[in-house]
Amino acid sequence: MFFGDIMFSIFPIFFGIIFIAIIFILFSNIKEGIKNNNSPLLTVPAEVASKRIHVQGDHSRTTYYVTFEVQSGDRMELNVKGNEYGMLVEQDLGLLSFQGTRYISFERQG
Repeated sequence: MFFGDIMFSIFPIFFGIIFIAIIFILFSNIKEGIKNNNSPLLTVPAEVASKRIHVQGDHSRTTYYVTFEVQSGDRMELNVKGNEYGMLVEQDLGLLSFQGTRYISFERQG
């Protein structure tokens, strides 16, 4: 009986923590989306500086990131779709279009 009592007293706390974490993540994503929507759409000359992937779980979710370097030397890492990730090669030069932290496109320049 003691184990059952502990489970019923811990479950609401555990559930509350999970609920708060989900709400926090949801609001963070909404806030970032609003910020991106209010940012100007910019297109700047850039170079593909590096690429990386982040695999979560048992390879069930893969996130693709590309770091771009603009003419001022500043770098920004943007989340890109898998098909875009596969088409980009480090040291590619082109025009990067982005809005806030949202990747829009990269057009290679010959």
